[in-house]
Amino acid sequence: MKDTIPVRRGEELDLQLLEKYLREKLPDLPQGQLQVEQFPSGHSNLTYSLSIGPWEAVLRKRPLGPVASKAHDMNREYKILKAIHPYFQIAPMPYLYESDSSITGSEFFVMERRHGVVFDTEYPKGIEETEENGRKISDAMVKNLVKLHSMDYTKTELVDMAKPEGFLERQVNGWIKRYEKAKTDDVQRVDQLTQWLKTNIPESPSPTIIHYDFKPNNAMFDPNDLTKMVGLFDWEMTTVGDPLADLGVSLSYWVQDDDPELLKYGFGKPSITTKAGFYSREEFAKKYADMTGADLTNLSFYVTFAYFKLAVIAQQIYFRYKKGQTEDPRFARFNQAVAALVEIASTRS
Repeated sequence: MKDTIPVRRGEELDLQLLEKYLREKLPDLPQGQLQVEQFPSGHSNLTYSLSIGPWEAVLRKRPLGPVASKAHDMNREYKILKAIHPYFQIAPMPYLYESDSSITGSEFFVMERRHGVVFDTEYPKGIEETEENGRKISDAMVKNLVKLHSMDYTKTELVDMAKPEGFLERQVNGWIKRYEKAKTDDVQRVDQLTQWLKTNIPESPSPTIIHYDFKPNNAMFDPNDLTKMVGLFDWEMTTVGDPLADLGVSLSYWVQDDDPELLKYGFGKPSITTKAGFYSREEFAKKYADMTGADLTNLSFYVTFAYFKLAVIAQQIYFRYKKGQTEDPRFARFNQAVAALVEIASTRS
């Protein structure tokens, strides 16, 4: 089942230079010519499929043009995968990191290729759209989030990479600053929302490893057994912090069929989670709480903050588009998504 496309115009790699580099760093590569395609989903980092004969890998690099400070740190994501993979093996194994931007135009890392099916807005070909499958996918998502949160981060290198104390306060203030730096249009209610967030920060539970971008289209499943997740990707924002912030992010992506049109269509087609059988956000949260014993008293704050974070991410992408730093047509209407997400978040605050 093909999950890649030809490389988009303007995002090409120098195949001769890249192959020479790979053969120097990975001397056991087989004979043959490097083939490169691109993964079409995602709005942030650029992700490519590499193959030489039977050998396969994935390359991730920063997006084109200037990017937000501390964002798209490929070395950090490489180190996170290196720390987590031995204990949480649906995280891909990283192979190498390169800081020299002359190879691909920016820093990058290479990791193992996983195969399976990813659920974005529709069921992939060959997978039947049924209520049973919706529940299997939902259940696997919750269970793997719980499994990640149950890991002992002190046994990994993340103990030296993260500062869980004061995590949530830093996050709230940091994302507000990110929004201000990337601001373009005047968005109604955003000032009221950011003030509410700053004055209602709850006390966090014990810290855990958090993925912080945990959603169906970052997960890969075994097409023959949808209860089995075989890959989890996009570890860029992973850290040690408040597990309920991670749950809030997951719920902000978990769109329901009865949600407002602004939320369902903010980034294009509605998420797969709107289809029959998928848990509601309430069911997802209850399942998580039943498995972990988590106190969800302040869950509304975390979901509201997650919607704001999504608005900021969309705003940063739209800022790059408006400044001519990317020509990707998918980003032309992201200002509408920003306004919609701020409105949704404001109604919860």
